[in-house]
Amino acid sequence: MHIHDLSKKPSILNTFISEIRDKSVQKDSMRFRRNIERIGEILGYELSTSLSYEAHKTETPLGISETVLHQKEIVLCSILRAGVPLHNGLLNYFDAAENAFISAYRQHKHNPESFDIVVEYLACPSLENKTLILADPMLATGQSMVATFEALKPFGKPKSVHLVSVIGAKTGVEYVSKAFDSDTHLWIATIDNELNEKGYIIPGLGDAGDLAFGNKLQQ
Repeated sequence: MHIHDLSKKPSILNTFISEIRDKSVQKDSMRFRRNIERIGEILGYELSTSLSYEAHKTETPLGISETVLHQKEIVLCSILRAGVPLHNGLLNYFDAAENAFISAYRQHKHNPESFDIVVEYLACPSLENKTLILADPMLATGQSMVATFEALKPFGKPKSVHLVSVIGAKTGVEYVSKAFDSDTHLWIATIDNELNEKGYIIPGLGDAGDLAFGNKLQQ
């Protein structure tokens, strides 16, 4: 797998990462969502540099402009609900993309330290020979990303696959690296060292879905 860790090179991205981590700033859910969206835009731009491009001519009022434009066969899939702001950020840049949505959540059966990934809702166009961008803001254990990709397989075989995350743990990055083909790309804003006993990223930022949209009763 090709891993693109944007934290390796200092940029304005660090400001947005710092703010979504800061527990005092997190109290403003609108600001949290907007920062995730802006991170999605940055990740989307970086991802765009790896896409295939074709020559294109544009007629202006004064002549012909020649450039190259990326191919438009893109499907953007995000994992609900935490993935919505990240999805919006990516969609700001890939506005011609088709869209897919899937619910994947942790179901704790016996104790809080063990869980299964449950997929209940899925809406997806054909993926056959298209570029799939799979977005999940938190790459903790990596199980949600893998379970989502497995659920998408009946919709066709993508030409290429790009994973997009905001914060990951080394454990999760290693897990998806083994689970996905070697030509898959992972675009991630930063990678933390640890997971705690409940599978949450340390230092991470907490529950991205709750911070974006409010606390839920279900655990």
